[in-house]
Amino acid sequence: MPEKNRIVKPARIAGTVIAEDGSVLQIPENWELLEPGDGPLTKLVKAKGPSWVVQVKIGRRLISKGVWADRQGISEARSEIEEKRSAPGYAKKRSSDLKRKERLHEEYVATFSSEVSSFLAFAPRYKAFEQKLADAVTELATPVGSGTVARTTRIPVEERARKAVVAWMRHQTTNYDRMSIARVKGRRREVRRELAALSMSLLSRYRKGEDAPDCCPLQRALEAIK
Repeated sequence: MPEKNRIVKPARIAGTVIAEDGSVLQIPENWELLEPGDGPLTKLVKAKGPSWVVQVKIGRRLISKGVWADRQGISEARSEIEEKRSAPGYAKKRSSDLKRKERLHEEYVATFSSEVSSFLAFAPRYKAFEQKLADAVTELATPVGSGTVARTTRIPVEERARKAVVAWMRHQTTNYDRMSIARVKGRRREVRRELAALSMSLLSRYRKGEDAPDCCPLQRALEAIK
């Protein structure tokens, strides 16, 4: 039986996975795949013994496709979780926890939106436009589990807001998603810097209160939002 926890990828051949070093591993016969979606159960299964976490990369995000682990360990973990969840008071505590998380999320969304508005700092004539843009960026960036920069805790919230605006404008006001970028090390980062500079130049016009440019890509993007 494997004694090492691993991060693996799906393989084309049934009954196998691909290890981080590229080697093909045979899944033990007494293992089964625990589907993703139940965090506490997954955590308990991992604690019971060696497991292989299946991940795939979509864009810059790593998406979990489940956990391979000992079949008996998974069964025991399910029984323990079910017993815990059926205990008196569990439902009430669970409801209380969910309400607390929802409240914290709502508070964070409000804080993040305020930081976005502070970063935009449009002139008085464009304040309504500023709010619409802040709402659009916040709605896209803050959902739990979205994997966006807004959900990280590694940088200050004001920096998250700035990066979220830059990312939103890159995808919504430029042709970045349709660009053919050479597969040369550093080229994609260079393109992003160039597009970010264009976005900052566009935002500066609204900050200064200047007339919006003809066929403004920012206005077109916001008008397309229902």
